[in-house]
Amino acid sequence: MGLAAGWPIATGVIEGACRRLIGDRLDITGARWGLPGAEAILKLRAMIANGDFDTYWRFHLAQDRRRVHQTRYQAEHDLTA
Repeated sequence: MGLAAGWPIATGVIEGACRRLIGDRLDITGARWGLPGAEAILKLRAMIANGDFDTYWRFHLAQDRRRVHQTRYQAEHDLTA
């Protein structure tokens, strides 16, 4: 839509702003961020900012329950007819 509509795009400016914002959040004294941890925090912050965290958390709990409990104990309760 942007280019087709003739709108200018400024990817360099946006990338620079994102780099600075992320750097300000993650480059604090004493912090030791790995890429997976930093990415997880950024995704959580984005979900909270977008108002999607509650929906995500319900999904996460359902997936965790399925993964941990249902797959582990289902074989014990299978009915044989």
